[in-house]
This record gives sequence, structure tokens and C-alpha cells, in this order.
Amino acid sequence: MRIDPESRSVQGLTVLLQFVALNVLYVVACLPVVTAGAATAALYEVTLRYADDERGYLLSGYLVALRRNLWRGTAVVAVLGLPVAGAAFAAVFWLSAGSVLGTAVGVVAVLLAVHLAGALLYGLALVPRYDDPLGRTLRNAMLLPLAEPLRTGWLVLRPLATVAVVYVAPQAVVLVATIGFSVGAYVDALVLHSVFRRRQGAGEVVSPHSGE
Repeated sequence: MRIDPESRSVQGLTVLLQFVALNVLYVVACLPVVTAGAATAALYEVTLRYADDERGYLLSGYLVALRRNLWRGTAVVAVLGLPVAGAAFAAVFWLSAGSVLGTAVGVVAVLLAVHLAGALLYGLALVPRYDDPLGRTLRNAMLLPLAEPLRTGWLVLRPLATVAVVYVAPQAVVLVATIGFSVGAYVDALVLHSVFRRRQGAGEVVSPHSGE
């Protein structure tokens, strides 16, 4: 029996195994917790490239991207991560109050949490995508949810849906730990490409790494 390495089935299996390995690398990179921002920025870098006509290398590219995005990815999470957690806590607290005022404040907190969560995800994607100072990256990350509310909603909904599935069916955590993060980032990359194409302005400096 002869197996054609160029066949679609073999290539599909190869890509699947690469995404599984990429998922494992991501989970390991997140284990120190403080490196989660850099790990996610690196994951976005390789999936953004792969979503753009399957360019770049998923595994070796991730290791390079992890080192390259270390401090900026960590800084984005340090600046935006706590406000996201605070807004989410406020939303749960006020919505559980059971009063009209609590519901009103809770709705505002939910909208704020969605905005900040979208800004966090945009920030982690902007880090590898553009060679901008950290301040400009954070400013653009905060503005993008206002400019792209629909796409931001989809971007935030994807991880929330993952958490909901794991909550309803705890056995799904095996699937998430195996391939969920890498495939989820690829889905995010498709949305992010749409946002970046729409918002690409004259004079913006694109990271040389985005074309690897």
C-alpha cells in the first residue's frame, strides 16, 4: 500500500496534529500564569498568519513568537486584565442584587466588561500584528470595540461559549485541552483579519513578523 503524502487526507491529518501540538505548547506556556498574555499574543501571531492563506509555521513559529511578544503581551494583560475581571465581578454582583437599580447598573457593567474583554483580545492580537509603541497599541485596542461592535461581539462570544460548554459538559475540558485553544484562536484570527482589513489605514506600520 502506498500513501501519497500530498493527498488531502494526509495533509488534513498533518494540520490537525500540528494544531494539537500547538495547543499543548500554548497550555504549557500559560502554566506560569504571568506568561499567559505573551502566550496568547504568540498564539494569535501564528494563527493570524495561518488564516492568511496558510502562511508560516505553526510550531516553530510559535516558539519564536513567544519570545518576541513576551514583554508587550504581558504588559497588555497587566493593564487590561484587572479591569476586565473587575467589570465582570461588578456585573455579577449587581445583577444578583434583584433590584431595578441593581439590574440597571449590572447591565452597564456587562457592557463595560464586554468592551474591556474585546479590548484585551484586540490588544493581544495587535501586539504581534503591528510594530507600535505599547501606548498606541492599548489606545487602538480600546477604540476597536467601539468601531467594530458586531465583530467584537463575536470575538468575545467565542471564549464565553467555550466556558459555557465546559460548564454544561465538564468532559469537554479534554477537547479544550487537546485542541480547543488553538482552533479557537484560528476562529478568532478569521474575525481579526476582517477587522484589520477594514481598519487598515495609510501610514500604519505593519509588523515585519506578520508576513513570515
